[in-house]
Amino acid sequence: MQRKSIYEIEGEYEFETDKIIKEIKREKARHVLLQFPDGLKPYATTIADEIEKKTKAEILIWLGDCFGACDVPLEVEKLGVNLIIQFGHTKWK
Repeated sequence: MQRKSIYEIEGEYEFETDKIIKEIKREKARHVLLQFPDGLKPYATTIADEIEKKTKAEILIWLGDCFGACDVPLEVEKLGVNLIIQFGHTKWK
């Protein structure tokens, strides 16, 4: 299976990587954790690569379960994460 490009993925989903990149730069975040629900995890490395390429941040991907926005991994403090970006299937209202 060929890996989809960031342009193909963003044609299907609204990941808003431009907003994420701006926020990382604004916050001067050095270690950023990306958290995805299971259905979006196949795109995690493509998105992480794009963000890392356009920022100076180290991007980490959380591969554990995620049951919603309130499900923040307890290990983030141990990892030295400055910013958590959570992706989901549903828009916030």
